[in-house]
Amino acid sequence: MVENTCRQQWIAEAAYYRAEARGFTGGNALEDWLVAEEAFIRAQVARYLTIAEEDGGMTLMGLQQLAESLGVENSATIELKSELIQAIQAACHHHPCFRSAIYAQCGEKDCQWRAECKKLIAHWCAPF
Repeated sequence: MVENTCRQQWIAEAAYYRAEARGFTGGNALEDWLVAEEAFIRAQVARYLTIAEEDGGMTLMGLQQLAESLGVENSATIELKSELIQAIQAACHHHPCFRSAIYAQCGEKDCQWRAECKKLIAHWCAPF
């Protein structure tokens, strides 16, 4: 609950500063909120990926915590990393393609999971 309160406060403040930057003109409160929410999500994912890289990789617990912070329902009950990442991708408004049949055809150049997907593809395609 505390994390949700912090999330809401962060988004509200970012939306406020966005409105302030344009002089509080226009009725763009919803757009301000959605842009701020997207920025929050991207920041959380970027933070997690940086920490995971520094710590040697993604953990199930870390992914569950990230998913929870992004509002993914029942994230603590998801036991597969690929399913958690797909749920996180959906929360980020990206097609949930991580480790799916369409991973090779993914055209989402702005996806924060792209580097992880490339590592995965390299691993799958490596000669044995």
